[in-house]
Amino acid sequence: MKLLEGEHALVTGSARGIGRGMALALKEEGAQVLGADVEDADIRCDLSTAEGARRLAEEAIGRLGGVSLFVHCASPRRQEGETVLEVSEAQWREMLAVNLDAAFVLCQALGRHMVERHIKGRMLLTTSLHAESPRNLPHYSAAKAGETMLVKELARALGPRGIRVNAIAPGAIPGGGFQAPPGMVETIPLRRFGTPADVAAMAVAILSERYGAYVTGTTIVVDGGIALHNWIEPPRV
Repeated sequence: MKLLEGEHALVTGSARGIGRGMALALKEEGAQVLGADVEDADIRCDLSTAEGARRLAEEAIGRLGGVSLFVHCASPRRQEGETVLEVSEAQWREMLAVNLDAAFVLCQALGRHMVERHIKGRMLLTTSLHAESPRNLPHYSAAKAGETMLVKELARALGPRGIRVNAIAPGAIPGGGFQAPPGMVETIPLRRFGTPADVAAMAVAILSERYGAYVTGTTIVVDGGIALHNWIEPPRV
């Protein structure tokens, strides 16, 4: 039997990168998956507003007949190196809205749904090493730090109802919003960049009851070891 056989999953940010990898991996393990994104997806949605997030939750429940798995990967594209003096208020608001605000609205709506239907559900938010290490991305770092704490609050509140909530923090995964600078691969102990498949494989394990049944309220880092040293600094060769 596949790890997620019979589950009904909603994955945001499913059109590209890590979100797409998540959606594909969940399908391969037997889940019925509904992908959501502003682009090519099963559901096209705008998560920059609370109303957009609420509509997505309602539509997902209706189309799937219920949601037992929720994975939040949606995030606006970002430009590496935008300091706190350069990021505009509009960029700040959009980044926090799509990452943190949408996560709260969706998790609250789907959490209530799971409690009402007695679903032993699981939620997974995609965060970042930036939640702990600032790197000239103040809007992104703040959003991911907020998601990290939201996971803990959700896990504490929903755990007694049998609902598990965790985060996964990818390392250097080129593509999407991240473009690797020259020489960065030399700072990674495993000496390679990660792929969406690397992140998705761990996500499947956390979401499954076979391997993740006693895991909640934590962040699993999938980074090839890059966080073992000051990965912000240029490599020493």
